[in-house]
Amino acid sequence: MGTVVRIPFEVTAWEPEPLDLGEPGPVGFGRVTLRKTFSGPLTGSSVVAMTSATVGEAPAGYVAVELVTGTLEGRSGTFVLQHSGVVDGGDSRATGVVLPGTGTGALAGLRGDVELTHDDSGAVLTLDYELS
Repeated sequence: MGTVVRIPFEVTAWEPEPLDLGEPGPVGFGRVTLRKTFSGPLTGSSVVAMTSATVGEAPAGYVAVELVTGTLEGRSGTFVLQHSGVVDGGDSRATGVVLPGTGTGALAGLRGDVELTHDDSGAVLTLDYELS
């Protein structure tokens, strides 16, 4: 797409609540509000609204929208990410997009694709973006 940056992040708050969708058997459902802080090419924070399905204690999959507030390579504003992931064994990768039209301030016109990964070095959001 354009410029690719790797942005380390940390989850700073996790506020789960159960979600009753009936009797799914061994699958549980929940909503989580979580907060993150970013460093590197993006400095700032976000709040995430996530819905997940779990099998036992482990998440099996999730969908989320995330409001990011910060400065991306010298440009300040807000934007919204939409992402989802499936956890299958050791793979904990998720993908998504910057929702078109959600950028504000100096980030108006931001478009892009995201990948979220977690490994031994920590959590990283990879953003492949264009800013018109």
